[in-house]
Amino acid sequence: MQSFKVSQAARLLGVSDDTVRRWIDQGLLPVTDASPAEIPGDALAERAVAVANAVDDPTDVLSSARNRFVGLVTRVQIDGVMAQVDIQSGPHRVVSLMSAESARELALEPGSLAVAVVKATTVIVETPKD
Repeated sequence: MQSFKVSQAARLLGVSDDTVRRWIDQGLLPVTDASPAEIPGDALAERAVAVANAVDDPTDVLSSARNRFVGLVTRVQIDGVMAQVDIQSGPHRVVSLMSAESARELALEPGSLAVAVVKATTVIVETPKD
């Protein structure tokens, strides 16, 4: 089983090293006996799901889409009939191209709370080389 250093876990969860250490002290994340202690990958995955579920979805709708990224609009670029909207969701930047009319109707502007919903037929999974 793969395990992660505190700093790696913090980056993966989008929190500070201190937060990960607090979670370890509180018993929310187990550690290995290795020196320095590391966090088992399966426990980190469970914590990642819990952290993601803690963010409230402001839309309050039922949806078949499972890839929902709650975040803040960081940029809206309107050019003619089209708009590019950037949303920062934790460590993830999601970019949407939509009609300028839609961007205006949704009143999207930097700092707006938004949810990017991604419905894809192809998802590519990669792992690091060892």
